[in-house]
Amino acid sequence: MKRTSIKNLLTTPSLIGTVVEAKGWVRTRRGNKHVQFIQLNDGSTINNIQVVLDMTKFTDEELKPVTTGSSIRVTGKLVESMGKGQSCEIQADTLELYGTADPATYPLQKKGHTLEYMREIAHLRPRSNFFGAVLRVRSALAFAIHKFFNERGFYYLHTPLITASDAEGAGAMFQVTTLDLDNLPKTEEGKTDYSKDFFGKHTSLTVSGQLEGELGATALGQIYTFGPTFRAENSNTPRHLSEFWMIEPEMAFYDITDNMDLAEEFLKYCITYALENCEDDIKFLEERFDKGLTERLKFVVENDFVRLPYGEGVKILEASGKKFEFPVHWGTDLQSEHERYLVEEHFKKPVILTDYPKEIKAFYMKQNEDGKTVRAMDVLFPHIGEIIGGSEREADYDKLLTRIEELHIPMKDMWWYLDTRRFGTVPHSGFGLGFERLVLFVTGMTNIRDVIPFPRTPGKAEF
Repeated sequence: MKRTSIKNLLTTPSLIGTVVEAKGWVRTRRGNKHVQFIQLNDGSTINNIQVVLDMTKFTDEELKPVTTGSSIRVTGKLVESMGKGQSCEIQADTLELYGTADPATYPLQKKGHTLEYMREIAHLRPRSNFFGAVLRVRSALAFAIHKFFNERGFYYLHTPLITASDAEGAGAMFQVTTLDLDNLPKTEEGKTDYSKDFFGKHTSLTVSGQLEGELGATALGQIYTFGPTFRAENSNTPRHLSEFWMIEPEMAFYDITDNMDLAEEFLKYCITYALENCEDDIKFLEERFDKGLTERLKFVVENDFVRLPYGEGVKILEASGKKFEFPVHWGTDLQSEHERYLVEEHFKKPVILTDYPKEIKAFYMKQNEDGKTVRAMDVLFPHIGEIIGGSEREADYDKLLTRIEELHIPMKDMWWYLDTRRFGTVPHSGFGLGFERLVLFVTGMTNIRDVIPFPRTPGKAEF
């Protein structure tokens, strides 16, 4: 007999009355000497299926090791359930025990663990209802992202994880080396001689695939990347990870308006997909964690995004009369509290801020005619603040070169990037979405470490 997933058992009426096979992990077992009830889950759905065991067919000794966390195989007839909250149940004929879980030592034996404790057992927390729901939503969003771009003729480009350039100019990168750290080769000046390293130069894990993505866009027209990126910032906050996933589309012949249009359409598409395909999981997360989750998701989908120059946004914040933790004035990089005020209190709509001061934005952003601002865009959401950052890219060779020199970016690392402006340069734009921030928003979670299976943060890399 072939196993049927619990999701299919619960949602396929034609299976009622047939003999089925289910496999999974025991959530609970209860009952008496006449009848026992097992709540079984296999990860395919937030919902369990009830297995009913007539004790004339089974012995107490046989069922003794069937405890919370143990894994079993069950066969029996699928019948309509008389109990509330369940459509059907299995009347068991056979039960096979695959693996036990000692109640005295199984970490998920008890309910009500804190999220902080669950992070300490990241190898087991996906088995919990809570994190199973989060990971199913994460999977659905990843599929929606690929589906969105595929339907619009984008090409999926794999950009390198090992790089010699720092796209953001932040400098907080993980070094990649095969040199003997206990016996580093030195130059005549006493510095590490990276010519002896594997790649013959200083290399690191990427912080962004954007620059390479631009190379792809200026050949294929429109591409997107979706892969892991790494930041070596020593930040222990609910919004930072050392390893996270980024989606970075780059489009030739797009100006900043085209870029904003795509970003808005993209976010609404992904959220709508989750609402339509993760209804049970979102409902569970809303009931247990975030009472306003569905309303907030619909808020984004049903409203047009406000498009607002940075300068006007600063004026609104200055005139708000609200006492912010971080003072705001022209030239400051807005904090989450400023962004959320604009979205949640002033406009009551998602906001796209544009035309930031060039001093607080990256070197590659197209400069406006005023010489002070660049064609940047940040998409701001309720509950989370910035969720997307992007810009029209500087297509003018001389302006880009001047900006690189102003910021003292080593030319030896950027010659290849400048070539795209020397040979057939075109207007082009793109943006970056931190995948975990999207999952954070859609699940209603408040700590980014709770929306990635195995979080990498300072001092934490056990699993």
